Amino acid sequence: MYGKLYADKGYIGKKLNEKLAAHDVDLVTTVRKNMKAKAMSVFDRAMLSKRYIIETINDQLKNISQIEHSRHRSEAGFMLNVISGIVAYCLKKQKPRIKLSPSEFGLMSI
Repeated sequence: MYGKLYADKGYIGKKLNEKLAAHDVDLVTTVRKNMKAKAMSVFDRAMLSKRYIIETINDQLKNISQIEHSRHRSEAGFMLNVISGIVAYCLKKQKPRIKLSPSEFGLMSI
């Protein structure tokens, strides 16, 4: 597992950050008032400002596509529920999107 994780200030913790870093996951958050400022890329700053769209998508997956379910009887039933919810979401005509400017798009690192 590797990549970037965008989170609230409330999730910051040295132990959590070290644990994620051990798995090549970068925890990107804004800093609290009592913390030292840290360098952040322009792309990470843009993605933090668009985090509400990601939360909206997660909310729609849980509530509209009914992915969240607590009583699966088998792993196959669980995966069927998740995949069918994602397919139902993909078939929606109007979905929230993250609109990146050309300069933000150019800063994406893959």
